[in-house]
Amino acid sequence: MELNQSLSIHLEAEKPLRRYGAVEETAWKAEGLGRNQLDIISMAETTMRPEEIELEMVKIQRLREVLVRRESELRFMMDDIQLCNDIMDLKQELQNLVAIPEKEKTKLQNQREDELIQKIHKLVQKRDFLVDDAEVERLRLPSRKESRAPT
Repeated sequence: MELNQSLSIHLEAEKPLRRYGAVEETAWKAEGLGRNQLDIISMAETTMRPEEIELEMVKIQRLREVLVRRESELRFMMDDIQLCNDIMDLKQELQNLVAIPEKEKTKLQNQREDELIQKIHKLVQKRDFLVDDAEVERLRLPSRKESRAPT
C-alpha cells in the first residue's frame, strides 16, 4: 500500500512523459509544404500523407513479390544443379560398369548396373518434373500481370 502511494506521489511530481508520435507533442509544419494539417501523419523524422504511405506500401509489396520469385528461381537452380550432379555421378559409375565385358561381370555388378539405370531414370524424371513446374510458374507470371492491369 505504501509502495503504491509513494509511486503515485513520485509520478505526479514528475512532468508527464513524452510519448512517441503523441498528437499533442507533434509540431505541425504544413505551411511551407502547401498541405492541409489534417492530411499529414507525423512520424519520427518525416511527414507523409496517407496516399504516400499507401504508394510506399504497394512498392514494398511489389518488391517483396519480386524477391520471393527470385528466391524461388534460385532454389530451382540449386535443385537442378544438385540433380544434375547426382545424375552425372551415377552415369560415371554406370560407364565404369558398362566398360567391363559382359562375360566378366559378376551377378552383383549386373544388379548394380540395373540399379544405377533405375536411379538415373528416377532422377531424370524428377528433374523433368522440376523443369515443367518452373515453366508453368514462368508462364503464369505474365497472366498475373495482365490480371492486375487496370481496365
